Amino acid sequence: MKILVLNCGSSSIKYKLFDMEQKKVIAQGGVEKIGLPDSFLLVKLPNGEKKKIEKQMPEHTVGIQLILQVLTDKEIGCIATLNEINAVGHRVVHGGEKFNKSVLITPEVRSEIEACAELAPLHNPANLKGIDAISEILPKVPQVAVFDTAFHQTMPDEAYMYAIPYELYEKYKIRRYGFHGTSHRYISARVCEFLHTDANNQKIVTAHIGNGGSCAAVLNGKSVDTSMGLTPVEGLMMGTRAGDLDLGAATFIMDKEHLSTAQFNNLVNKQSGLAGVSGVSSDARDIDAAVRAGNKRADLARRMFIYRVVKYIGAYAAAMNGVDTLVFAGGIGENDPYIRQQICSRLTYLGVRIDEQKNAGSRGEEIEISTPESKVRVCVIPTDEELMIATDTLALI
Repeated sequence: MKILVLNCGSSSIKYKLFDMEQKKVIAQGGVEKIGLPDSFLLVKLPNGEKKKIEKQMPEHTVGIQLILQVLTDKEIGCIATLNEINAVGHRVVHGGEKFNKSVLITPEVRSEIEACAELAPLHNPANLKGIDAISEILPKVPQVAVFDTAFHQTMPDEAYMYAIPYELYEKYKIRRYGFHGTSHRYISARVCEFLHTDANNQKIVTAHIGNGGSCAAVLNGKSVDTSMGLTPVEGLMMGTRAGDLDLGAATFIMDKEHLSTAQFNNLVNKQSGLAGVSGVSSDARDIDAAVRAGNKRADLARRMFIYRVVKYIGAYAAAMNGVDTLVFAGGIGENDPYIRQQICSRLTYLGVRIDEQKNAGSRGEEIEISTPESKVRVCVIPTDEELMIATDTLALI
């Protein structure tokens, strides 16, 4: 059983082809700069090398055609014909209140995804382009939508509602939806397998921190709160996103800088966060280098980032009346021992104790970094959203 997983962005397509009998990735890569003259496909070969294929791709269908062509290429491909692809799983960012689990894509489901586009205008239209392209190229192959928001649909109303006039929720469904749900679902379940604990009897805080980031409170296997909101800009400080911001400050900035809503949206999504405060970069590795070079703004940005993660972990420990397990994932969570150590050093009141040597030596691997004396078990679990999507797709077909 071979399942193709697609993650379509506004100008990119990431893909992985899974052999589900072995739960093994047999091909992967990504298209970049769709719609630009210098678009290309970067293929990761089995030996670890990368091959760049330059081709003009004015829209997503051409990009997906190229991906399928490469999958069946005699030299660098891994399947003889496209008939070997049994199904396609799509990452879909927003499912609104309609979808609380992954579903087979039908014309009705496609319409519902389109209806959610105003809640995720940068993402859902791009996700639909991938769905439509597969429908055109491989019309008989079943497709599955796996929603970033679905895992968080178990939040109670006191957690997902905003304190605004209730009529606005009724009219526009303005509420907390949360994102990174596929990742939070994967790592909260996987850590229980890793630690041999019962997911139905655990209080887990998941910290998916990278260029985008969010925390979630997972109680007995279900999400009961998460830091992102109606949009992915709320919550933690991120690479270029502001995270939590006083609404009064928002209107103040718009008035003083004479910004339209679109311009302000760009400011808080693409010009803020680590990049905006440091003036250096949105990448934590660049921030770290700048701190070591004595850049005070970079140091401030990193301290702010750590502080906000700590606050959310503490908030979710309070929301669940305790915490059994803390899980780190995402680019920073998996690969930055310093930030993990700094976060954990501020959680000693919860009984968190980590093995400094284990933590310092861990990058991108599954590992428990807490000591035997720690009251909270702390783990690093590299996320695998694509495997989760492939697994859901297999179950539905």
